[in-house]
Amino acid sequence: MDYDIVIIGGGPAGLSFACSMASLDLNILLVEKSTLESISKPKPDGREIALTHHSRKILIKLGVWALIDEAKVSPLKEAKVFDGGSDSLLNFDAKKSSIEALGYLVPNHLIRAALFKRVLQADNVRILNELTVDDVRTTNTGAEVSLSNGKTIKSELVVAADSRFSEIRRKMGIPSVMKDFSKVMITTRMSHEKAHNHIALEYFNYGHTLALLPLNGKVSSVVLTVSTDRLDEMLDLDEEKFNEMASNGFAGKLGQMKQIGSRHSYPLVGVYAHKFRATRFALIGDAAVGMHPVTAHGFNLGLRGQDLLSLSISRALNNGLDIGSDEVLKEFERKQINLSRLMYFGTNGIVSLFTNDDAAIKQVRKLVLKFANRFPPVKALITQHLTESKKSNLIPF
Repeated sequence: MDYDIVIIGGGPAGLSFACSMASLDLNILLVEKSTLESISKPKPDGREIALTHHSRKILIKLGVWALIDEAKVSPLKEAKVFDGGSDSLLNFDAKKSSIEALGYLVPNHLIRAALFKRVLQADNVRILNELTVDDVRTTNTGAEVSLSNGKTIKSELVVAADSRFSEIRRKMGIPSVMKDFSKVMITTRMSHEKAHNHIALEYFNYGHTLALLPLNGKVSSVVLTVSTDRLDEMLDLDEEKFNEMASNGFAGKLGQMKQIGSRHSYPLVGVYAHKFRATRFALIGDAAVGMHPVTAHGFNLGLRGQDLLSLSISRALNNGLDIGSDEVLKEFERKQINLSRLMYFGTNGIVSLFTNDDAAIKQVRKLVLKFANRFPPVKALITQHLTESKKSNLIPF
């Protein structure tokens, strides 16, 4: 039971990396603790993924995009950010940026299902379900993975994609910075009277944040962020009152809104690993960087990370190099860590600025929004960076 690469975790990052390995002459093992049913037929979880242009290109390259029903893909044409009830506004418009869309909204469960379908098409990938990894031991010559069934797997490289709370990351001696925002995100689908025109809205109200992600038709995903102590209150809130809160929260721009989906909740915790590699070991996805969702870059960053790792491995194979060597893993880490550091700490800075109700901070927030909105070069740079529609000087590769 020897493999070239063992992937720990069958979430989006682990599955996408397995897809990236499908065309290479390597034997791949993916170990996932959940059932085969849960990863082959994932249920709707209330999360809509805002894919950047670069992420869409990666999914096309992997043969995954073609497996997603295009009728369920919603183009994001414009985005408006409001500061509470003030007139401070930051507006991003695809038309003014000469791109067809700022991004593409796709239900998370559809992406996961498509990734799994693509992995099934690969002859060189094996999946072991309902097993966990108890330990990983690595040397300069190889790695051993101990499974919960008592078996040991040998490999050239181990790649962990086992969530932002990765136990394997800790066992491999890689420290991380964890940021508990003490807030929770509540998502649900809502219908509304007026058309959204594919415009996303985000209101940084005092005490909570309310966002609207436009889906096809007069339907949107509504994301409410509140302090953790208000979770039960919001989940138990009468549907009529919830509808009224959303309708009023978006200043009546959508008319009367009505909840048509279940409410889902997710705690907001950010994680950043101090490094993304160890001897014959690499971190991808949330195991490397777990983002706050405010800039919608978590999935995109994870997809980019696994793509960079796969490119480093592919080059190593072409040049007859050891795929698990420090030389190969350093190349991957150097490229991914530059962008991820900027994204993670920059996003946390945005969260701190826009969720602080201190009077002085509110004033700073208004000035920042006005400055960014009134200077086209600033807006263009932010738009390029967030949408990844083309390379900007913020992206070092």
